[in-house]
Amino acid sequence: MYELTVLLPPDLGHALDDLADATGRRPEALELDAVRERLAREAGQVRRAAEVLADAHADLLRRLGE
Repeated sequence: MYELTVLLPPDLGHALDDLADATGRRPEALELDAVRERLAREAGQVRRAAEVLADAHADLLRRLGE
């Protein structure tokens, strides 16, 4: 497993601890959820941009693939 240490400013650290306590979850689980959500959102944006570029240059890409 990949290990990452996240240093949070005190206000975010307290908010994370409060949310974890309120939801009965560990702060690490909330952090993991946040990273997963961000990666999924960013991947979707990159995918859409790649699709736009691929559509705009479809003829060139087709010719290069021949």
